[in-house]
Amino acid sequence: MRLSTGYVRASGYAHKVRRVLFALTKGKVDPKEVVRAAGELNSKIFEEFQKRGVDKGDVVRISVEFSIEDGSIVWNYDTLSIEVYKKEEEEKLARAMEEVEERERELDEKIREIENLALNIKGAVDELIEKIEELKQEHTSLKLKAEE
Repeated sequence: MRLSTGYVRASGYAHKVRRVLFALTKGKVDPKEVVRAAGELNSKIFEEFQKRGVDKGDVVRISVEFSIEDGSIVWNYDTLSIEVYKKEEEEKLARAMEEVEERERELDEKIREIENLALNIKGAVDELIEKIEELKQEHTSLKLKAEE
């Protein structure tokens, strides 16, 4: 399997690695193992960032292959690729990243709104079902009284 973060600010790489790894391994490994493996990879990436002088405002794209062996995530560090786009050299890409980040925030907000709406609808449906059951019970008791 291959983990790829896409373009992300260096300051947010660890969160992105964890999110992508959770998505790739959902239902395949224990979540604690995902957290452990993400921490291991993030440490390795951080070391590389320090060696290369990566600034938190730089944009990076990280990819690495991994396998799942006996419920554990095993990184193939030979395939680790870290592309770095220096903010001062790639101002256009940095502006694009700001736009992407803003759109992600907007999307997260819209998703929360839709989730809340879905919960409200579910509540209304549950209430309707309850009212229908009450009407059925009342109707049944009316029938029984009429038959007496």
